[in-house]
Amino acid sequence: MSNLNLYLVSIGIWGSTWLAIKFQLGVVPPAVSVAWRFGLAALILMGYARFRRLSLRFDARTHLWLALQGLLLFGANYVLTYMAELNLSSGLVAVIFSLMMFFNIAGMRLLFHSPPRGRSVLGALLGIAGVTLLFWPDLSRFSVAGTALQGLIWALVATLIASLGNMTATRNQRAGLPVFAQNAWAMLYGALLVLGYALLTGERLAFETTFAYVCSLLYLALFGSVLAFGAYLTLLGRIGAGRAGYTAVAIPVVALTLSTIFEGLQWQGIMGVGVLLCLAGNLLVLGGRA
Repeated sequence: MSNLNLYLVSIGIWGSTWLAIKFQLGVVPPAVSVAWRFGLAALILMGYARFRRLSLRFDARTHLWLALQGLLLFGANYVLTYMAELNLSSGLVAVIFSLMMFFNIAGMRLLFHSPPRGRSVLGALLGIAGVTLLFWPDLSRFSVAGTALQGLIWALVATLIASLGNMTATRNQRAGLPVFAQNAWAMLYGALLVLGYALLTGERLAFETTFAYVCSLLYLALFGSVLAFGAYLTLLGRIGAGRAGYTAVAIPVVALTLSTIFEGLQWQGIMGVGVLLCLAGNLLVLGGRA
């Protein structure tokens, strides 16, 4: 697939997962749902590998790196995001997650000696400004009273951990590990670590057999995990984490568009300006030479 198609697959699927996740909330604790999601995704990948006779064998040192990727990208990142959203609006969490672009740019410079492009930094600034305007109605009501400050800290830590997961995935790809095998093992390790966390914190090992929960789980596992992360990490390997991280800006635009169609979201003028800024930043970060 071309870079553009990989990007569109990533943001298109992840932009729709916000709707699917709503059907996961309720009976099953969030951390347990995350464990089911990535555990099922890992089984799908490993089953496909067996069907195609693809090797998933690695040495112990490689498994440690894969476990670290699973912990950061498919484990702690998701748990902390759920914890943040218990105290913050999803809009504010989306704005904070858009900062991942700067974390990725800094990480690529410090860890891989990859200098940032000026247009990427400018595009990141435009994107963050755009996401801020998109969720301005939510942000204007924000207050640090109560547990909101704690939620803000959790969201920042989750964003940093997600960026470190991007750096680990970059390292694993540069070590020659195929994306398919990376995700199979990393998702399995992530699922087991999240499940261990859930059990240690006393959460119920529950499962909901309703049509809505099972279908949303299948969608999140196959599309939101296997396909979207496969596309994103392939893109990350091709263009670098700094530029691929712009998905954190484009995903809220897709999510709000779908919310308009399926949930009747009412747009304000300032949100339209936010979309234009996101698109302008997108052209700068991902566009070719003028």
